[in-house]
Amino acid sequence: MDGERQKTGEQLSFPGKGRGEAPRVAGEGTEPPEAKREAESPASTEHLMEEVCERENLKKALKRVKSNKGSPGIDGMTVEELPGYLKEHWPTHREQLLRGTYKPKPVRRVEIPKEGGGVRKLGIPTVLDRFIQQAVMQVLQERWDRTFSEQSFGFRPGRSAHQAVARAQEHIAQGNHYVVDIDLEKFFDRVNHDILMGRIARRVADKRCLKLIRAFLNAGVMENGLVSPTDEGTPQGGPLSPLLSNVVLDDLDKELERRGHRFVRYADDANVYVRSERAGQRVMEGVRSFITKRLKLKVNRDKSAVAKVGTRGFLGFSFLNPKEPRRRIAPKALKRLKERVRGLTRRTRGVSIGQMVKQLATYLTGWRGYFAYCETPSVLRGLDSWVRRRLRCVVWKQWKRGRTRFAELRKRDVNRHLAAKAAGSAHGPWNLSRSPALSFALPNAYFDSLGLPTMAARRIA
Repeated sequence: MDGERQKTGEQLSFPGKGRGEAPRVAGEGTEPPEAKREAESPASTEHLMEEVCERENLKKALKRVKSNKGSPGIDGMTVEELPGYLKEHWPTHREQLLRGTYKPKPVRRVEIPKEGGGVRKLGIPTVLDRFIQQAVMQVLQERWDRTFSEQSFGFRPGRSAHQAVARAQEHIAQGNHYVVDIDLEKFFDRVNHDILMGRIARRVADKRCLKLIRAFLNAGVMENGLVSPTDEGTPQGGPLSPLLSNVVLDDLDKELERRGHRFVRYADDANVYVRSERAGQRVMEGVRSFITKRLKLKVNRDKSAVAKVGTRGFLGFSFLNPKEPRRRIAPKALKRLKERVRGLTRRTRGVSIGQMVKQLATYLTGWRGYFAYCETPSVLRGLDSWVRRRLRCVVWKQWKRGRTRFAELRKRDVNRHLAAKAAGSAHGPWNLSRSPALSFALPNAYFDSLGLPTMAARRIA
């Protein structure tokens, strides 16, 4: 058997029709780009479960679940064990899905600390349930995504947080210098199941599919060995939850569009841009009423506000001069970065500088991949300098005191006078980290050689 096929799981032979043999959906593949965002008629969705169980869809779902990895659910089965399990048991589960009798297991409760305090509750389904959720999500997303608002960017293929930030920037540049920043309180924990299923039933006629989605919502949560029922919320942690959240909040998008507002939504983070504070207060009151009465959700009054755009962050970014808005890294995002770097570069950690840089590089590479989208390169250059100074402090501390430090500086070709001056200085490590002696002994190239990434684009000489 081919080794690569074995790794991806594509060698599994899922019984059932292939993609080319699926029942043809009326008008599929013929819709012009300018078509209205309308859901398909329920009659065209009577055989969704057959589409879910198609071989190609299942292979794609298995590949995605394996690439996402993740921890086991309540049954302890790992992602690596899933292909072997499916080889033996998939025909039974396929039959259950097609008959509408499949019963998901409860999710495993996990609490993740939030950066701003508190915890985020995740519900980790079993890997089998994740696989089935992924297969269902792929079929539904392919049909539903084109019906969602152009102002919605979260959890959608081909869309990103950067695109959402750019759209917000456009609204601001058009003269909308006030933002109605709407924060939904514990959104994923409080989604009303009846409202959600009512929205889905408008789009889906296959009662087996509706029953399965309801079963996932009501599967329950296992915590400390006890299973608790779930009568509201869409537990974060499963592949289906993000799509279901967009179904609920699509009603909010359509209402904002109907009212002619300029807005951007990314998941449960929604900003409406207006020209004055007075207009913003009117919009806030109207939107809060709609969310409370129609969606049965709650707006967090402490975190929501009407304010000038320069004072509020959006997806980690904020904007300088509203007349010519430029993307900058929001102050809270900078604060979180520095707190994390300080933790990784504590001088008392007892790890080598090489190991420290390796751990730091993992974090900074991901951070740079997102925040390099800012339009303030001087801030990134300043962060590069600050990180290197932190590392010079670590090395200086590791060299201890007196003659050891003098010897280390001389070994790196620092002249005798500068080496003696630095080694005998009464200044602390932070002041000395930008001294001529340490800058020469530990230049930028030294940290580059250890694998430290730079956050600012290097200037070409």
